[in-house]
Amino acid sequence: MTLFKTYIFPYIKQYKWMMITTILLGMMTVLAASLLNFTSGYLITRAAEMPLNILMIYVPVVLVRAFGIARPVARYLERLAGHNAVLKILSSMRVKLYDMLEPQALFVRSRFQTGDLIGTLADDIEHLQDAYIRTIFPTITALFLLLYSVITLAVYDWLFALWMFLCLSVIIFVYPLFSLYILKKKQMKEKESKGDQYRALTDAVLGISDWVISGKKERFIRKYVEMSGKTHEAQREIAFWNQSRTFQLHVISGLITIFVGFWAGHEAMSGNILPTYIASFTLVTFPILESLIPVSHAVERIPSYQESLQRIDQINKTVPKEQKKEESVKLGEKPVIEIKNVSYKYDGGKEEAVKSLNLSIPHGQKIAILGRSGSGKSTLLQLLLGVRSPQTGEILIDDTPPEKYGDQIFDLVGVLNQKPYLFATTVENNIRLGKEDATKEEIERVIRQVGLDQYIHSLPKGLDTQMEEAGQRFSGGERQRIALARILLKDTPVVVLDEPTVGLDPETELDLLSTMFNVLKEKTVILITHHLIGLEKMDQIIFMDKGRIKMSGSHKQLMETDERYRQLYQLDRG
Repeated sequence: MTLFKTYIFPYIKQYKWMMITTILLGMMTVLAASLLNFTSGYLITRAAEMPLNILMIYVPVVLVRAFGIARPVARYLERLAGHNAVLKILSSMRVKLYDMLEPQALFVRSRFQTGDLIGTLADDIEHLQDAYIRTIFPTITALFLLLYSVITLAVYDWLFALWMFLCLSVIIFVYPLFSLYILKKKQMKEKESKGDQYRALTDAVLGISDWVISGKKERFIRKYVEMSGKTHEAQREIAFWNQSRTFQLHVISGLITIFVGFWAGHEAMSGNILPTYIASFTLVTFPILESLIPVSHAVERIPSYQESLQRIDQINKTVPKEQKKEESVKLGEKPVIEIKNVSYKYDGGKEEAVKSLNLSIPHGQKIAILGRSGSGKSTLLQLLLGVRSPQTGEILIDDTPPEKYGDQIFDLVGVLNQKPYLFATTVENNIRLGKEDATKEEIERVIRQVGLDQYIHSLPKGLDTQMEEAGQRFSGGERQRIALARILLKDTPVVVLDEPTVGLDPETELDLLSTMFNVLKEKTVILITHHLIGLEKMDQIIFMDKGRIKMSGSHKQLMETDERYRQLYQLDRG
């Protein structure tokens, strides 16, 4: 219920008038259908009596046509109003999710699995439109129709109206809860079975060579078929229950229709209503029951909405809370970075990711940070950018903590990561992300600096060449050079190169690093890497292990004094 209060109810309050309009139009749709059936029943009965006055036939004919037109018009307007409200809500939810992720853009890959994010963006939020269209709107409309039907019947016979209230309550209240209980048990069984099946399949695919070598693939196939059979059996049970539920609801609806028919006949015999209204009262139950039956299916969807909301909430909890916005901080042209006795430990972590770290980086220095995975390199980068705050010690960039800069930090520090994203637009537009108001001359200058001018101008459309999705038109090295051109256009005094040559062949890697060091020679460069290629050009090299600096010095110093560094350098160069 807490999730619904957080992610559903606020939007109901925000767009309440649109939703009220949708519900009213839904009621008008059912009312038009009811009056159509009521008038049709009267017309059929009255025509069978062959009245002497043609108006007794003509007026119902006109009303049948009017209600027949009103029903689809009201339905169309209901769908239009409902989808308009829901699309506005989904748009707001997507923007809210983007606002949560955008400040952590550089670290999305490390915090979330791509499939989880895509599933949340494309499936979970999209799925929540059903919460309004197929659950909230139909349920509220059904409740109003229940009250309307009972009050209308009470005008003729309050005892029968009470009986109808009990019968209709079975469809709206009792049966949906009973169906939800039954279906939830079956869905849990299916989910467990499917989870076991997926885990077995994943293990088999990853270890397929071992299965083949061991000669036990037949055993796996036989076991997998058995698991698949259990999943199919669980799915068959759910499908059978859905069909059974629909049949049972129609049986209940049929009994209610018979009750109304007998009641109308009894009232006609008692002289309370005219005999011509027997068919009218009987037929009017069909559209009302038709609008009440979907409530059962609507309530059954609640657990699936809850799962989607839990995934969205999990992302919300994973993203660090937004720091309090500070006033604009003056940016220095030659910032000095000081790291003083900094430590940081992740929630649930057994050891500190960074321990008592001390480091001074004067402006213009080229520093390489090396270490194995988990040594603290990525944590240090997050601390430098203010995404995380030290638990002890302090980091200062021009005597100001990084988190105080807010978004201004990216005017001080440019980051080129392992896989910079290139959008499916022109080369020029991708580079212009670094500076939206850049002139053509500035763009020409940066592509010349990164060594892409001749290649780009050799293309038929030059800078107007389309990158294609994720920049697939270009090689890995070319994509990194385009991303580097963005940074040069941004012209930040500090540049972080976070594993920029991963996946490149040695020759391309060396050539790219040479270009980077050449065009960034006036800037502070922090190179995070696990390769030793190109480190001869660095002013300082530090090795991190378990959050601490284990080795530091220039390339020349380490080659002369550290046997381990010499061995690593020779191994890395082959």
